[in-house]
Amino acid sequence: MEFISRHLGPDAAEQATMLETVGYSSLDALVDAAIPQSIRAEEAPVLPPALSEADAQARLREYASKNVVLKSFYGQGFYDTLTPAVIRRGLLEDAGWYTAYTPYQPEISQGRLEALLNFQTMIEDLTGLPIANASLLDEASAVAEAVGLMSRTVKKGRRVVLDSRLHPQILAVASERARAIDLEVEITNLTEGLVGEDIVGVVLAYTSTEGDVFDFRQLAEEVHGRGAQVSVVADPLSLLLLEAPGQLGADIVVGSSQRFGVPMFFGGPHAAFMAVTEKLKRQIPGRIVGVSKDAEGRPAYRLALQTREQHIRRERATSNICTAQALLANVASMYAVYHGPEGLKQIASHVHGLAVAFAEAVKGAGVSVVAEQFFDTVTVTGVDAQAIVATLQEAGYLVRAIGADKVSVAFGESATAADVAALAGAFGAELNADAAGALVPADAATAGLDESVQRTSEVLTHQIFNTIHSETQMLRYLRKLADRDLALDRTMIPLGSCTMKLNPTAAMEPISWPEFAGIHPYAPEDTTAGWRELIAELEEWLAQLTGYAKVSIQPNAGSQGELAGLLAIRRYHVANGDNERDVVLIPASAHGTNAASATLANLRVAVVATADDGSIDMADLDAKLEQHGAHVAGIMITYPSTHGVFDPEVREVCDKVHAAGGQVYIDGANMNALTGLAQPGKFGGDVSHLNLHKTFTIPHGGGGPGVGPVGVAEHLIPFLPTDAASADVDPATPAAVGTGVPITATKYGSAGVLPISWAYLAMVGTEGVTDATKHAILGANYIARSLNDSFPVLYTGNEDLVAHECILDLRELTDASGVTAADVCKRLVDYGFHAPTLAFPVAGTLMVEPTESEDLGELDRFIEAMRSIRAEIQEIIDGKVEYEASVIHNAPYTAESVTSDEWEYSFGREQAAYPVASLRGNKYFPPVRRLDEAFGDRNLVCSCPPPEAFEMDA
Repeated sequence: MEFISRHLGPDAAEQATMLETVGYSSLDALVDAAIPQSIRAEEAPVLPPALSEADAQARLREYASKNVVLKSFYGQGFYDTLTPAVIRRGLLEDAGWYTAYTPYQPEISQGRLEALLNFQTMIEDLTGLPIANASLLDEASAVAEAVGLMSRTVKKGRRVVLDSRLHPQILAVASERARAIDLEVEITNLTEGLVGEDIVGVVLAYTSTEGDVFDFRQLAEEVHGRGAQVSVVADPLSLLLLEAPGQLGADIVVGSSQRFGVPMFFGGPHAAFMAVTEKLKRQIPGRIVGVSKDAEGRPAYRLALQTREQHIRRERATSNICTAQALLANVASMYAVYHGPEGLKQIASHVHGLAVAFAEAVKGAGVSVVAEQFFDTVTVTGVDAQAIVATLQEAGYLVRAIGADKVSVAFGESATAADVAALAGAFGAELNADAAGALVPADAATAGLDESVQRTSEVLTHQIFNTIHSETQMLRYLRKLADRDLALDRTMIPLGSCTMKLNPTAAMEPISWPEFAGIHPYAPEDTTAGWRELIAELEEWLAQLTGYAKVSIQPNAGSQGELAGLLAIRRYHVANGDNERDVVLIPASAHGTNAASATLANLRVAVVATADDGSIDMADLDAKLEQHGAHVAGIMITYPSTHGVFDPEVREVCDKVHAAGGQVYIDGANMNALTGLAQPGKFGGDVSHLNLHKTFTIPHGGGGPGVGPVGVAEHLIPFLPTDAASADVDPATPAAVGTGVPITATKYGSAGVLPISWAYLAMVGTEGVTDATKHAILGANYIARSLNDSFPVLYTGNEDLVAHECILDLRELTDASGVTAADVCKRLVDYGFHAPTLAFPVAGTLMVEPTESEDLGELDRFIEAMRSIRAEIQEIIDGKVEYEASVIHNAPYTAESVTSDEWEYSFGREQAAYPVASLRGNKYFPPVRRLDEAFGDRNLVCSCPPPEAFEMDA
């Protein structure tokens, strides 16, 4: 059977039933009526013939076999680690974890919220700071976020000082991101002190790219004396042995949690982190999990302080980040839970002890090392670097050359004394494994470290890190948390604007193959041929589908794709001498990331009004173009629009902006309604980002990983993202006019999940990807027609059709009954459904996107649930029940609440728990009642509560 028939939910008979409901004789007739002919592709994109699942995996095996898995001792931010098999199989490869959506609806997200809270608590403990977020995108961009945070909160300075001891890719990304927001960048060795005033802060390496450790207490005092802040980049494993940066004076600590059990993945995805002082908690970027309480007073988790975020504050947000790296943060948090503080300290001591043994061995052979105090990385100097690197590669080892005469060797979790002997042998040290083992100090945790930098504060003291250490316990803990959540493995997730479709298992399996997962991102090109061929092919396919001249897959989230596209536009104008073009037009209905990304690209936002039918108000567009004139850099539009409609005037909008000298950015979040049928690069777009975690089947993972490739027209190719680790990059000098800048730490971003999208496109081919789009449009119109009498569809296009999603308008029902759209979301939990998108883009509405993967039975189950809820609302309207006493206002209901001896409601337990008959055979009960959202923000708790907090009075 072809893969596409597995991917599509409705079979032929179900498709016919749905078409009859919608009123069309065929899929083609429906699509021809829904999509304006003016944007339809003149010819189909060219993809290779579709492969079977087995053949696609066989092709991936061919690519994998072309990669050479070397023992990695390279370092530079990416390290060898061992993923416990129970975590790999029970979390990373488990659909209950990887198909979950971002936990915006907390009642059905308690499992992954707990895991993320564990992550935050782990980071807070390790860094010695009181507030941490629930992950960022990668280490380099996290440093850029720290620079942005300092610039927002230190008002008097416009200069940031970056430690020259930072990894090169961090310097490259952070320096250009800082310059983009008009900060002056200075790069200097901060161990030598700080010169000058007018600074917002410094970014310090702890430890450095060459491995040395620096006690920065005095530096921190100097920086604070200037009214500035201290950001520190730290390796979390080192913080088991090294003093917490917060104890030394850090205001902000960032880094990567990769070596906590997450494979190198050829560069990502890896969960970065940020921890801050108490005074910065409302300015920290990224999501924060907090502890609140439910309707019965029980502790319950939720995303806290959301008013900071881009979907609410737009251009005034703390960051443009939407997708984080939640799945990988959960892997890292479980790694810490599984090993516990003692196990982690043993791993850190093992790594440090081997590094000490290696340093002693090479010094014994008469070779010098650059630092006497280090954690895991020893840099040898005064040698023929290229010769040693080549010799060790031949022996199966990957080490790093720094210039012509330095070699850096970074030890990881799987390293052994035999490795020490082999590595030291390349530097002239003659010893065997036993002799190397004898060099490992007995006091490995403190050997070679000054007392001033040795860890004194306790770490990971909470019970969760001290109780689950057997595989049986971990297996059950993972299952317990997954059972608390609603993910795609249980039910349709009908979210508009965030496509939640099938993540094919055949595409998911290969990401953990060692030949893909075990490759260092800076490995020599002759060892990564398979990776590079796969990536080049995927970029070409995406260019075919979008109609652009070239695509870069470097951006590791949709938000970063937006930033890359807007920076390309800005740099294009500057290269042409149009320095004054700094205004971007953004429709009022746009995704919040659009405005936030524009701000990060140092563009001013001008909002374009939305017409009554949901389209762009053309008169207001004309007025804004006239008002801003030669300052117009471009426009950001989402197509189909965020209102779920194919706006017919899109070409006219593009033409008007082009005529004004601007560029057109088309947000590709809704490509699930276009792929195979229309190409943004052909109907007016100059640049678009895509969401591979939406249309192209990379899973959402409870809030990430994401990949946001950026595609551009021919004239913008020179401004695509560049390689942060390239030897041609000089972070001390602004990138040349006429070039792009790096967006993420590695050339290929989150390469580790790219086989998923490659496999999907390989298995569907041109015809299959087009069929998927057609079925997405069919499913949305089937729901719209079926529910329109109960919940009016707010916006429609030609022939009253919608695109791939529809907005249900509850405002009149709210006026008549008091029941809000949020009430409907909570009540849907009792029917076993994740809620649609709430209050976006119009307050008081729900946006529904069924995707092509849901069969007729599941769509009808959702329709039945919504109609049943509509009947419950009608009882309130008819005066049969008061709103406050209604079943919907008090939803959702836990198993405990409906089986309690006490039942305080006028409606029955059966109505609460089993409102439709089908639930009797397959019922999901949420673990908590409705959350008190405001309580959690008023009483902010962002670390694991003590066990007694969950005890209720009898």
